[in-house]
This record gives sequence, structure tokens and C-alpha cells, in this order.
Amino acid sequence: MLDPDQALSRRIILSREGSNAGTASLESGAILMPVATEYSVVEHLRDARPVEIRALRPDDKAEMLAAIGRTSTESLRRRFFAPKKGFSEPEMAFFLEIDFENHVALVAEIDEDGRPVIIGGGRYVVVQSSQAEVAFVVVDAYQSQGVGTILMRHLAALARDAGLKELIAEVLPENTAMLKLLRRFGFLSGSQRAHQVAHLTLKLV
Repeated sequence: MLDPDQALSRRIILSREGSNAGTASLESGAILMPVATEYSVVEHLRDARPVEIRALRPDDKAEMLAAIGRTSTESLRRRFFAPKKGFSEPEMAFFLEIDFENHVALVAEIDEDGRPVIIGGGRYVVVQSSQAEVAFVVVDAYQSQGVGTILMRHLAALARDAGLKELIAEVLPENTAMLKLLRRFGFLSGSQRAHQVAHLTLKLV
């Protein structure tokens, strides 16, 4: 679930010498990936509206908070496994200060009335050698439009390009939409952990 305190305490800083984060083909073979820190690709939602998938920036704080404000309590609970009404400064620092090596974060941004608005985000955090944990959240009004699927595809491509071997995810069993999404990408169910959390893994090689 990528809780900031837990992730910071267990995250291992890796050098991954020789990894090439320049370009790599996505699964579709249609796009070449830019450098992670400059990542920007235009995709389309299921209703054909264009959506930009781009790297999270430090100056996205206001838009990130606005997106959270538009996300229901239930959606936030499924993301953080507990009711979430706000974020502490250390939590905000964790979510916004991204090194794009051990912590990679992408946002989905759409045009609303002539201004760009963040409607979702996904990230992975390296938790041990060659393994990272992924998590997503999408504003309720844009759920079921393929945002999570698009974010997952791009994060998986970035993870492969960075030399990671495995992605893991922890999901509440009642979050059937997320479980369905992850299984469609090939995630396999593992043991069910404490607090009835489903653990899934995806081999990238």
C-alpha cells in the first residue's frame, strides 16, 4: 500500500550502475519512452479524451491536493487501507520528492475547461533489490475510463527499463476493480497478509 513511513524505513537505496533509463519500447511497441524525469506521453481515455501521462513534479503539490480533495473517502481508504482526511508534511515530502530511481511517480493529467488537471497517479517504490511496490489512485469522476490501466502500462515499462525484475502490490480484497486490473497485467496472487490484504506479484523478466 506504500505507506510513507513504512516505505521510507524499509526502502533500500540502490545504485543500479549501468541501467539505461533513456528509451525503451512499450508493450504496444508504438511509443519510445523518454527519460523518466522528463516522461510525457499522450494517451486516450475510453471516451477518446486525450490524457497526458507525465512525471510528477515538485510543483504539483497544489494540484495533487486538489485531486485528493475530489477523491472519495472510500477510494482513499482503498488506496491507504485506512480513512485518510489529510497528509502530514513528511507524508507530502514522501509523495512529492521523487528521485526517479528508487521512487518513480507518474500522474495522469487532462484538460478541464482550458486548464490541466491531475485526475490520477501511480508510483512504484523499490523495496529490495530488483523489486518494487506499485500503487495507484484515480479521482472518482474518472474511474472506469482506463486511467489505472494506462498508468500501470507505463510504470511497468519504466520498471523494466530500470532493470527491475519484479513488481508487487498489496490490495484490499474488496477492491475488485484493482485486483482485476493487476491480474490482467499478469500479476499472480500470493499469500493473504495481515488485515486481510491480498499480495500480488508480477515477474518482469
